[in-house]
Amino acid sequence: MKQIVFIVFIGLLLFFTLFSNTLQSLTLPKVRTEKAAGGSLLFTIEGHGNLYPIAEARLSNPAGWKVLQILVKEGDRVKKGQKLIVYDSKTAERELEDEITNLEKQKIELEIVQDQFIQSTAQGDELKIRDARRNIQTRKLDLGTQERKINELKDRLTRQQEITAPFDGIINKVNAIEGVTSAREPDVLISNSSLGYRLDIPSNSKLIASLGISSGEKIEVKVHTAADKDQEQQMRMIDGTIDEVANLQPRTESSSGEGAELSPTISQKVLRIKVNDSELKGGEKAEIKWEKRSHQEGLVISNEAIHQDRDGMFVYKIDEQRGALGNVFVARKVRIQSSEANGKETMIQADSLYKDDLMIMESSEPLQDGNRVRLQ
Repeated sequence: MKQIVFIVFIGLLLFFTLFSNTLQSLTLPKVRTEKAAGGSLLFTIEGHGNLYPIAEARLSNPAGWKVLQILVKEGDRVKKGQKLIVYDSKTAERELEDEITNLEKQKIELEIVQDQFIQSTAQGDELKIRDARRNIQTRKLDLGTQERKINELKDRLTRQQEITAPFDGIINKVNAIEGVTSAREPDVLISNSSLGYRLDIPSNSKLIASLGISSGEKIEVKVHTAADKDQEQQMRMIDGTIDEVANLQPRTESSSGEGAELSPTISQKVLRIKVNDSELKGGEKAEIKWEKRSHQEGLVISNEAIHQDRDGMFVYKIDEQRGALGNVFVARKVRIQSSEANGKETMIQADSLYKDDLMIMESSEPLQDGNRVRLQ
C-alpha cells in the first residue's frame, strides 16, 4: 500500500512540475527565428537615363550666312558626303568676282610697266631701266598676293556653301531654319550610328569594387522605343556591354540640422554601357536592373536580426539547453562586426556564431542577455 501511495505521489509531483513548466513557458517572450546562412550577398544595381551616341558631330557654318535650303530632317539616316544644308553664298560669290576683276586689272598694269621697261631699254636710260624693273617685280608680287586671296575665297566658298555628312550616321537634331542666319546652336547634330550608343549609370565605388565589375561584362538594357511620335512607347531588351568604369564626382549624403556641412561624401563611379542596335536613333529612355553576387563569402543574416546600442552592433542567438523535463531556449547577446550589407542581409563577423545558428528576428517582448524564450 505504501508503495502505491509513493508512486501516486511521485506521479502527481511530476504532473504538477510539468504543468508548472508549461504554464511558465507560456509567459516567456515569443520569438521568431531564422538560421544564419553561409554564402555571399546578392546586390542589385539599378539606374536609368537616356541613350546618347558614342560619336556625335556638331556641324555649324562659321560664315554666318543665311540658310538657303535644308535637305534633311531629324531621324534621317545619311551617307558620308551627303549634302545636309545649303547656304546663301551670293555675297561671297560677288566678293570673289570683284577680286578676280582686280586680278585682271593688275595683269594689265603689269603689261604697262613691262612696256615702259622695253621703252627705257631702247632709250638706254639706266635710271629708268632700274625703276621699270622694280615696278615689274612689285607688280608680280601683288599678282601673287591677289591669286592667293582668290584661291582662299574659292576654298572658303566651297567649304562654307554647304554642310555635308562627315560619316554614315543619323541626324539627331536640326536647329537651322531656312531664310534665317544660323544662331549659336549648331545647325545639325549627327551621330555615327555604327559605333553604337551609350548609357551612363552612376553607382557606389565600394559596391563596384566588391562586385568586381569591370569593362567587357555583359548586361541587359531595357530600352523604351516608339516607331513614331504618334505611337505608344514599347520596351525592348537589348544586350549591352560595360565599355568603361570611370570616376565620378563624389556624392554628398543629404543631412539636416546642425553639422550639415560635415555630411560625409560617397565615392562614385559611372558605368558606361555600350549598346548597338540598328533601330536605335539616340535619345531613347533606357534602364538597367542588374543582380550580381559579391566575391566575398561569409556568414549572412537578415538585417531584421541586427540591433545597435552605444557599444556597437549585436544579435540575439538561441542557446538551446537540454534538460530532463525538456529543452530550454535562452537568448544570448553576441557582438558582431559587419563586412558588407545590402538592403535585406548583412555579412557579419563574430567568434561565437556559426552557420545554422538560430538568430532571433522578432520578439513579443524586449529581450536581455540570458532571457528564456519560447520559439514561435
